[in-house]
Amino acid sequence: MDAQGRGRAENIDPADQWVLNPDTGEYEMRLAPSAAQPSVPGPRAAAPGRTGSSGRGTRGRTTAPDRDTTEPEVPPQRRRRGAPAQEPPGRRGRRPVKKKSRTKKVLLWTGGIMAFVLVGTAGAAYLYLEHLNGNIKSVSDDGASTGGFNKDKAINILLIGTDKRTGAGNEGYGDAGSVGHADTTILLHVSKDRTNATALSIPRDLIVNVPDCPTEQEDGSTKVIKGTEGARFNTSLGQDGRTPSCTMRTVTELTGITPDNFMVADFNAVKTLTTAVGGVEVCLAKDIDDADSHLKLSKGTHLIEGEQALAFVRTRHSVGFGGDLSRIQIQQQFLSALMRKLKSNDTLTSPTKMIKLAEAGTKALTVDSQLDSIDKLKDLGMELGKLNTKNLAFTTVPVVDNPAEKVKATVVLNASTAPTVFRMIKDDVSFTAVKKKAQASRNAAAAAAAARLKGTRSAASEVRVRILNGGAAPGSAQSTLSWLQNDAGVTKSENAGNAPAQLGSTTLEYAPDQAAQARELAALMGLPGTALKPGRSVTNAQGLPTMTLTLGKDFKGPGVSLTAPTAVPDTVQKSTADKVECAK
Repeated sequence: MDAQGRGRAENIDPADQWVLNPDTGEYEMRLAPSAAQPSVPGPRAAAPGRTGSSGRGTRGRTTAPDRDTTEPEVPPQRRRRGAPAQEPPGRRGRRPVKKKSRTKKVLLWTGGIMAFVLVGTAGAAYLYLEHLNGNIKSVSDDGASTGGFNKDKAINILLIGTDKRTGAGNEGYGDAGSVGHADTTILLHVSKDRTNATALSIPRDLIVNVPDCPTEQEDGSTKVIKGTEGARFNTSLGQDGRTPSCTMRTVTELTGITPDNFMVADFNAVKTLTTAVGGVEVCLAKDIDDADSHLKLSKGTHLIEGEQALAFVRTRHSVGFGGDLSRIQIQQQFLSALMRKLKSNDTLTSPTKMIKLAEAGTKALTVDSQLDSIDKLKDLGMELGKLNTKNLAFTTVPVVDNPAEKVKATVVLNASTAPTVFRMIKDDVSFTAVKKKAQASRNAAAAAAAARLKGTRSAASEVRVRILNGGAAPGSAQSTLSWLQNDAGVTKSENAGNAPAQLGSTTLEYAPDQAAQARELAALMGLPGTALKPGRSVTNAQGLPTMTLTLGKDFKGPGVSLTAPTAVPDTVQKSTADKVECAK
């Protein structure tokens, strides 16, 4: 709450109340002293021993105090931590008030904008999150996540939107009685080296298998919500009491990628955030008059905010083919425009806008129980803030019309391209061209690995190899032996049991004179050059020299290639956040 909200100022710009403390390197709220204020009806002060709350939500539900609590005012004679021993006259102040959320039901959400706010404003907006900690809400991840993002690994954040009409002024949009399905969902992947990111949109009408979902209830108990085969993706949220953790499980089953965290936001996120930054510039390739979304704009460039911005991201009947896939593209164009605005000097150099963004963002934000602290949000924001918009790629899960339908209403995975997209994200392969300097060492290693696959290859019948299980699923060594002998013609192979240690990746060790055999086995099994390890040979059960194939944790089954794709298929739609595109 700023000074005006506490009766301590009249026309003070909130930004002027935040001052950089040179001793701590952080922004602090400083208010000029004033005469004693009359009592104002409102929340009572917190009892001793109950101050300093982090405002964190509990697993599965928000904490529900009987009343709002505020931190007691710091006595004038006390000095702020990190402040000089003597402050100049007129600079004595108070700590920012921390406000807890009132008792209320956990919201059902829409949007996914907040992660992009963190990308765009990580260098500044997070400084105010401590002040706004009480706005943040959390719900349980129900064990569906990895346990939270890791600074030293690639990051996968699931952004979930809903069609539930929560929030003032939203009752008139569409199905007012919706329980809140996953209407807009994006899997945001940030590379391990933070040079690039991919935002993968998941169509709401995609047919998927929704798994069984253990879900924490408001009373703390756990209920398993039964899964559904062949269901629309959007039913992974809201249907039968499913929570965002169930959407997370559905994404894992669909893509093979387990998200680290999820973020969701209410329907007002688009309205409040676009207003906070002073509008977002979008481009239309034609006039649009959509009675359903209430969007009416002429061809050309427009600065939109508030209700008009919400109408823009909801429109679909007047763009593209008039369906959900067309709406996904216009949402991606909007998010790209929002990113550019957030990264602009006009935003980053305006303390007033940063405060408004932090206020709007934290009020709209709901996070999972692994991301419910200010420190974690700050750390995530710093990681996301390292990205350059030209290396943030937007794409959509490749789909085709559902062949089982005469009247096309749903879609299914495109079997020829969807696995490649999922594999690229899982293997941390960039969808964009990143800086050469950042890629130099990686390219050199890749070139050396690729060289091992080049050259003459032995006949399959000449390949001699023993197979060890070094972390793959039980029985993998035997099933691989059967496949090699019966399907691949590698008859000189044997099962050597378990490896002495587990490996993350499958390896093939061979002596220099066995290189031709190694190249043939790699081609048969789809092994990448990085799996080939020049070394020494061992002897098999017959006392003959043989190579050693150790199946690691990445092994997916005999005949399933482990070679990662290096380029996006030409048929896959892709755009980058730095490019201005016009909605058609």
